[in-house]
Amino acid sequence: MGKILVVDDEPHLRRILISNLKQEHHEVIEAAGVNDARGALAEYTFDAVITDQKMGDGEGLDVLAAVRETDPTLSVVFLTAFATIELAVESMRRGAFDFITKPFVPEVLLASATRAMEHTRLVRENSRLRDTVVRLEGSSEISGRSLAIRQLREKIARVAPTNATVLVTGETGTGKELVARAIHRNSLRAEKPLIAVNCAAFTETLLESELFGHERGAFTGADRAREGVFEAAHEGTLFLDEAAEMSLAAQAKLLRVLTDGLVTRLGSTKPRHTDVRLLVATNRDLQRRVQEGQFREDLYYRLAVVPLAVPPLRDHREDIPELCALFLVQAVRDLNTPPRRISAEAVRTLLSYDFPGNIRELRNLIERACILSTEEEITPEHFPVSTPRNANGIVPRNSAELTPDQLAEMMPETHNLRDFLASLEKAVIQRALKIADGAQAEVARRLGMSRSDLSYKLGKHRIKDAAN
Repeated sequence: MGKILVVDDEPHLRRILISNLKQEHHEVIEAAGVNDARGALAEYTFDAVITDQKMGDGEGLDVLAAVRETDPTLSVVFLTAFATIELAVESMRRGAFDFITKPFVPEVLLASATRAMEHTRLVRENSRLRDTVVRLEGSSEISGRSLAIRQLREKIARVAPTNATVLVTGETGTGKELVARAIHRNSLRAEKPLIAVNCAAFTETLLESELFGHERGAFTGADRAREGVFEAAHEGTLFLDEAAEMSLAAQAKLLRVLTDGLVTRLGSTKPRHTDVRLLVATNRDLQRRVQEGQFREDLYYRLAVVPLAVPPLRDHREDIPELCALFLVQAVRDLNTPPRRISAEAVRTLLSYDFPGNIRELRNLIERACILSTEEEITPEHFPVSTPRNANGIVPRNSAELTPDQLAEMMPETHNLRDFLASLEKAVIQRALKIADGAQAEVARRLGMSRSDLSYKLGKHRIKDAAN
């Protein structure tokens, strides 16, 4: 059952159409011509439109144009006694759902109306799902009015319409994936899939399988063939985050894909053609990795066709008030909390903080304040950030600028050194986990230790929940 607009300048035929449709319990609005149809479309929301072609004040194609302008998701069925191949082709080319000739068979018309309403429902549901995905992923808009952000947006606008490979660099939490999504959505591949893969989240074998796919029996546990993300992103965009973490073997295979566009699944000798635009991101210095022999030089030059550096938040502090307002609106909506506002003093507190976790840390702070605040206004007490001052009373850029002597001066004269060092180590790891949103590979990199060392220390200090 749905709501249908019937457009025909013959009253007798309209009555027959309406009678047939109402027998199926559809709600029907009638229009005697194109002008009446335009008025009905502006007043009601329909599930389908059935229109004649030749009418006194216009054509069915005019009705179709009005529908496209008013509600592009609405399906239109043509019903005409002047059926020609040219008209059928033209109406379908302009987006008509079906084309039926008079005299019509009631069962055929009702079946077509049912399919048209189902098509409208699916298109609208698809649109809602796309909006939901965009909301959950976050907007692709790069917020900020600072010079650094404006220059970044300009570079994105120039590189997006091309097919060039882009290397996005920047510290953790600066929004590298947001940049990649902005490039994809402004590219000619925007209607095709964007697939994101975190290379640090897989072991060497699993990463190659994830990227290139595998055949059944390629390795233990491969009980069926599976396509990789290169094949899944065909004609779209593939975003490889933490690309510096790839093994040299995976780098060699990636280089081949970039060279000839051919992907070979694990356990197969048959290459498959793919058309994929590649965007990669890393928070490491890839040139240094090349010098250290940990990253292929030829692959580096293939990836760094267009390098884009995302600035850390401390280099565009003037954007913090705008970002606070944006994240506050999103947090209230997503967390379903009462409306909040941030006091000017709280904003000044955030402006004085260095944000080692960058924009991600700022967003987490806003969300936490929204949850924990019981008042309408968020005050500095809701932001547990520290702005330590050195001996000269100057706020250092980060804790790395404190010397061991300065740290020692801050300690009590008598304490258990072993317990203190253990507590300090645990606190440092927990803080790094919070900043990195629990990404252990990133924590290991930030703390200069291996993944296995980090795993050992997590067990040693019984740190189970990255959020605690």
